[in-house]
This record gives sequence, structure tokens and C-alpha cells, in this order.
Amino acid sequence: MADYISRVSLMDAVRHVLVNAGPIAHLSSGDVNEPLRGHSMTDRELLVHEAGKGLVLEEGIVALITDSESIESEFGGDSSSNLNFIDLGGNAVLPGFVDCHTHLLWAGDRSNEMRLRQSGMNYQEIAERGGGITKTVEKTRLATSADLMKEGARRVQNALEHGTTSMECKSGYGLSLESELSLLEVIRDLQTQVDIKLHPTWLGAHDFPKNIPRKSYFEELLTDQLPAIHEQGIAKWTDVFCEPGWYDLEQTEELVKASDKLGIASRLHVDEFKDGGGLALASQLRAVSGDHVGYSSDEARHAAEQNGTMQTFLPGTPYVLGKDLTLPLQRCVEEAWRFSLATDFNPNCRSLSIPFVGSLATHRMGLDPLAALVAVTRNPATTLHDSQDRSIPGSLREGGPADLIVINSTDVDGWCQTPGDNPVIQTFTSESLM
Repeated sequence: MADYISRVSLMDAVRHVLVNAGPIAHLSSGDVNEPLRGHSMTDRELLVHEAGKGLVLEEGIVALITDSESIESEFGGDSSSNLNFIDLGGNAVLPGFVDCHTHLLWAGDRSNEMRLRQSGMNYQEIAERGGGITKTVEKTRLATSADLMKEGARRVQNALEHGTTSMECKSGYGLSLESELSLLEVIRDLQTQVDIKLHPTWLGAHDFPKNIPRKSYFEELLTDQLPAIHEQGIAKWTDVFCEPGWYDLEQTEELVKASDKLGIASRLHVDEFKDGGGLALASQLRAVSGDHVGYSSDEARHAAEQNGTMQTFLPGTPYVLGKDLTLPLQRCVEEAWRFSLATDFNPNCRSLSIPFVGSLATHRMGLDPLAALVAVTRNPATTLHDSQDRSIPGSLREGGPADLIVINSTDVDGWCQTPGDNPVIQTFTSESLM
């Protein structure tokens, strides 16, 4: 098989016939609309262990999974130009990655902040000096939609080459009615040019702009931005940066409840720097997910599980901020608390590599590679797609979407064992809108 990365757009041919696969991580046990929890995340029955299996991909779905001999017997004599045979050479096949927390669109460069952090300044101190989100907002407002579209397409291609086939995308670097609407429009328009499924989130409550009082901006979020976001109809969720020093619990609750009344669900930034009660509130409000959650209490984590709120850990962020990687991933497995992993791609954490996230989780925090795989595929897919959605990605099954990857390993666990190197050699996606 070719040793280069190739994107395969399924609508370019009627059938893609993949033969001689290695082990296949199907991850399809039980109801695929539900996340896996606890030791079910490490159940090796989630894998097809026998080598020599094959898959037939047709019109964006997995039409068939069986042994290669049967596939070759059925399709081997077909000389149609709409038939594309691919020998996988024994390499492992996995579902495409689902990156459920990204800040995809922004302009500018904050590389100088590493030196500031090394001098002893924390995140809030850098922000108070005009760095952080404020600096990115200034540059993003000056960028044209065309500039953001071009850069967004480049970033999406990078993610695609690293195996991501679905991605949540936040606004949040506009912090004004006009800019936030514009960022969401770019995400919508970008979807027509890329082969990754994009899921837009409104994050107008990312920070407070410096030119108006905080109270005034919060009122703008409630009375101007939220109604306009609802009318625009692009954003699927509301997000709030619910952290001490930014949006407090009361403001977060008010904004989430106002969004709920308009039919817009929520996914929230919480407990990144300390336990500020954010995950407990997210659970109480039945948010789809509470993200970061590095310092949340066990009580809040248990409540999140009971109320169906996904904990989403973002290990790339403490990594780039020079913090200890002590996220309680193993405890989540032991307690059977649902959780996901994502990149948190942003101006400080400039990585769209889910395999690198998997490396941090396995190499640095001891998470089983199969559990880590579930946390970047099936589990986050349940937070991005509607319940009972037949086309939900994150697992491989006949009749499901043909979002899958081939890695440069004959073992499924190889997906997260090459930090600094991309293990993905082929990405297949059912999205073809170009």
C-alpha cells in the first residue's frame, strides 16, 4: 500500500473495496448512540482481531464488512471504472477521529506568550496585560472572511491528514455581534469546501471586550447576540468560558437557560484552572458536555454521569501551558464516568493531531490505548450528533458512515504510539461537498 497520506472522497467512485485489512476497531457494541463507559472501553471484543478482513464502501456508507476472499470473489472480476480496489497490506483500520472541542478560526500569533509563562506569568496575568484572548480578538476582527476561510481550510486539511473526520468549531474571537455572526458564517461556508463534517458552536461568552463595561457586554450577549445567533441558525450550541475571573456561575446559568428557551443546547468551558463549580453547574443544566474539567470534584463528575453530561478532557492545553498532566482519566474508567478527549486547538495549543492527544493520554497518564481510542471516536460522536442518528460516526458497522482511517501499524494500539509522527496513512470520509 502507498506510504503516503491520501484523502479518499467517497462520492468520486461508486465503490471503494478495501481488502487485506489488519485488525479492525469497530467499536460498535451495543447502542452506538450511547457512549461507552468504564471497562467496556477496554473490552477487546470491540475489535475484529482476525487479519484478512475487508470493507466495501459505497455512497458514503460502509456497505459490507467480511473476509477479503469473499469480497475479492464478488468484486474481483468487475472491471468497472467506478470500482477502486485498495490493498491495505495488513494495516489496522479505525473509525475516523471526532474532535469535539476546537477553536478553529482566528488570526494573529501569540508565540511570545511562552516566554511570558516561563517568566512566571499565569494565564490571567497575560490576559490583563493585553495578551491572551484579547490579542487574538484584535487580529481576528481585522482579518477578512476570505483570509479566515483560507486559513480554516488549511487547518481542516491538517486535521484530516491526522485522521479527523468530524470536528466541532467555536466562534469566540469576535466578541461583538457583527464579528461573532461573521465567524459562524465562515464556518458554514467552509463546510462547502472541506470533507470533514463541521459542527458550529457560538462562544460569544469567551471573554469580555476591553472597550465596554462587563455588565454592558453581558447584556449584549443576552439581548442582541443570542437572538441574532438564533435567527442566523448556524450554531448548534452555546458555549461559555465559565471560570473565576471570566464568566461566573450566575452569568453562565442565565445565558444557558436563555439559549435553552431558543432550542440551543450548551457545551461549556469549566474548571480549567480550579474547581469553580463549573462542571456541577453544567450537570445541573444538563449541558451536552463540560470541557477541560481538570479540577472538578468527584461529586460533580458523578452528577455529570447521572445527568448525561460528557466530561471532555483537553490534555494538550496543560501540556503547552507547562502544567502537570494529572487529569483523572483512569479514575473515570474505574468509576464508569463517561468521558471524551479532544485537541482544544487554539492560538496557544496549536495542534490538530488527535494521535498526539492519544499519546499524552497513554504515554503520560497511563490510559489504555483502546479506551483512549473510544474517547476520541465513539464517545465524542454521541455529543455532536442527534440521538438515534443512523449516520452517527465513531464506530464501524454495516450501514454506518464510511468515516475511517488506516494507520501505519498492524496493531490498533499503534494509533497513539508515534508522538511527533503521524500514524495515519489513509483517511476515508463520507463528506464530499467540494
